[in-house]
Amino acid sequence: MTESDEPTTTENQDGQPQPGEAQSSAERKEAGLEPFGTEPARAVVAGRERKGMFGVRGTGDTSGYGGLRLPAYTPPAAERPFGGGFDEFADEFLAALSDRGIDASVIQQVTIDRGEITFYVQREHLVEVCRTLRDDSGLRFEMCSSVSGVDYGPDVPQRLHSVYHLLSMTYRRRIRLEVCLDIDDPHVPSIVDVYPTADWHEREAYDMFGIVYDGHPALTRILMPDDWDGYPQRKDYPLGGIPVEYKGTEIPPPDQRRAYS
Repeated sequence: MTESDEPTTTENQDGQPQPGEAQSSAERKEAGLEPFGTEPARAVVAGRERKGMFGVRGTGDTSGYGGLRLPAYTPPAAERPFGGGFDEFADEFLAALSDRGIDASVIQQVTIDRGEITFYVQREHLVEVCRTLRDDSGLRFEMCSSVSGVDYGPDVPQRLHSVYHLLSMTYRRRIRLEVCLDIDDPHVPSIVDVYPTADWHEREAYDMFGIVYDGHPALTRILMPDDWDGYPQRKDYPLGGIPVEYKGTEIPPPDQRRAYS
């Protein structure tokens, strides 16, 4: 091999190789590194049919939009090639997991929708996946900008989702992690030890959706009173409300207003 044939490595200011370059995590010679798409991905349901304007059921149509019907939408599992630079990142990510002895099967599914990539992660491995994303020199997701909850309703299996938005300020990347949970077992490990910014975010998701973040240093309600019964943003939570006096009349709570149907 001549000098001109030797691979070159572009280093950043910290002396670390850039993503995809020689000696970066994508170039590490480890066994078991397989691209996504070699086997059919397990389908994750993340949507339901929407009826009416606000999805309220059992109280009559108080909005006048009771006839509105929107079909369920779930982004399909992505297959290689992803495009948009996501293949390069996926190589880095899988190689970093392999370096730490984490099997690629901990990623249940990958979806790409509206220019964003989401990794569905087995909850038992969430913390070590987050630590890999933060610490690996080819990834460097230094910040968790948001932890939020989603409830897709009683018609969807594993209806509760805990969603994590991660930001790499080093490489200017954003990704999303998502964990699917059963309503009867809404437990997921806390990532506060990895990303301290997740502290209040996890408390809010617990308060609104009842997602229990095991290992959180102080998992208490943050918006509702400590003795509040139920989780207000679950789909089966009563709409509720209080009557409001307005210009000589009284507006009843939403679930007590007259129905149009």
